[in-house]
Amino acid sequence: MSDALVEQLQDRELSTPVIRRLSFLDRFLPAWIILAMAVGIGLGRAIPSLNTHLNAVQVTSGTSLPIFIGLLVMMYPVLAKVRYDRLGAVTRDRKLLFSSLVLNWLVGPAVMFTLAWLLLPDLPTYRTGLIIVGLARCIAMVLIWNDLSGGNREAAAVLVAINSLFQIAAFALLGYFYLKVLPEWLGLSTVGLHLSIGRIAETVAIFLGIPLVAGYLTRTLGERRRGREWYETKLLPRLGPFALYGLLFTIVILFALQGHTITARPGDVARIAVPLLCYFAIMWFGSFALGRALGLPYDRTATLAFTAAGNNFELAIAVAIGVFGVTSGEALAGVVGPLIEVPVLVGLVYVSLWAKRRFYASDVAVDAAS
Repeated sequence: MSDALVEQLQDRELSTPVIRRLSFLDRFLPAWIILAMAVGIGLGRAIPSLNTHLNAVQVTSGTSLPIFIGLLVMMYPVLAKVRYDRLGAVTRDRKLLFSSLVLNWLVGPAVMFTLAWLLLPDLPTYRTGLIIVGLARCIAMVLIWNDLSGGNREAAAVLVAINSLFQIAAFALLGYFYLKVLPEWLGLSTVGLHLSIGRIAETVAIFLGIPLVAGYLTRTLGERRRGREWYETKLLPRLGPFALYGLLFTIVILFALQGHTITARPGDVARIAVPLLCYFAIMWFGSFALGRALGLPYDRTATLAFTAAGNNFELAIAVAIGVFGVTSGEALAGVVGPLIEVPVLVGLVYVSLWAKRRFYASDVAVDAAS
C-alpha cells in the first residue's frame, strides 16, 4: 500500500467522529469493565470458597493457573500488533526518539511517584499499585489513540516496540528504585513493603517476555507466509478482542476475591482515580507542549503526547498480581487504571484534534488540499 494512499485513508478516517471510529468493544470499554466488576462481586458472594478453588493449581510466583492464562491472553494480542522491523524509521528522528525515552522512562515514573505519595500518603498498597502503573509504559491502547488523533502510525509502532524491549530490561530495576531506594533517600516510610527485585524481574519476564516472543513470532511468520496486508487486515482483527477478553476475565476474578473490601470502601476507588486523572493531564499536555517547542510536526507531536500519557495496565496488573497477589490493593489499583484511562484519553483525542486546527494551521491546509 503506497504512502499516498495511506495518507488519503487516514484523512478520510479523521473526518469521521472519534467515537464512531472506535470498535464496538473499545467504544464501550468502561462499561465492560464496570460490568466485569459487578459480575466479579456477585460471583464472589455466590462462591465464598472461590479463592481456594482458584489456587488448587498454581503455576508460578503463587499465581493460579486460571489467572496465569488470563494474564497471558491479555498481553499476547497487544504484542502481536507491534511492528518490530521498523525501528530505523524512528531512531533516525533524534528529537522524537530522545524526547520519548525521557518522557517515558524518566518523567512519567517520577510524576506518578510524586502524585501517588502526595495524594495517597495513607494508602500504601494503592500507592504502590499506582507507582507500578507509572512504570508500565504504554504498548497497547496507544495505537488506537494515536490513530484517532491523526498521529504518525509508523512512529507510534516503533515507539511501542522500543517500550516493549525497554520494559524487559529496565522494569525490575526501576521498580526497586521507586518502591524501595528513592523513598528511603527521601525519608518516606515503606514499613510493611516486602519487595524482591528478583520477584519483579521474574514476573515481568514471564508475563511480558512470553507474550513478547509469541507476538514477535506471530508477526514474523504471519507476514512471511501471507504478507503484511493480510496480517494487518485479517489476522490482527481476530486476535485483538482476546486482549479485552483476558482483561475482563482478570477483572472478574479480582473483584470476585476483593468484592467485600471494595463494597465496604467505595471511596478508595475514587481516591485511586484522582492521581490517575492528574497524571494523564500532566503527561499529555506537557508532552504536547514539548513537541511544539521542539518544532515537531503535528502527527509526531500527537504521537509523542499519547505514547507518554498512556500506560500498559495489562503489565501493571500482571506484576501486581504476580508480586503481591490477586487479592492485593496493588492489583486493585491497576484495575482502576483502564476504567479511568479510556474516557480520559478519548477526551484528549478531541483536544488533540482541536490543537491541530488551532496551532497547526499549515498541516490542516495541506490535508484539505490533498
